[in-house]
Amino acid sequence: MPNTPNTLHTARLKNNCPICFATDGLEVIFTQEETETAFFKKPAKKMEEKMYCHTCQNAIYPVNWTEDIERVFDYNKKIAETNKAYLKVKPLFYISVVMAIVLVAAVVYILIPT
Repeated sequence: MPNTPNTLHTARLKNNCPICFATDGLEVIFTQEETETAFFKKPAKKMEEKMYCHTCQNAIYPVNWTEDIERVFDYNKKIAETNKAYLKVKPLFYISVVMAIVLVAAVVYILIPT
């Protein structure tokens, strides 16, 4: 079951980086994992966030965030809408269901004497 990350929202922030104090390098990325099998495709319920500074090339962890960064992060998190929990079935699922119904019908037809 391969999991593929889907980028929900990417935002460049104008806040100061807590490490290098640059004002133009912060970027926050919101992603969501999606599980895909031969029968269905389903997104995960939780969303992952990552903040990165392109100027100093470091990941910025929540321990280092200022109140301004938290406020902008919360705003962008509201914008990043997660994919709702759905189950998208593939054609192979429908084929296997039809084959199972045909098999059960054949067994019933053979076992019931006329």
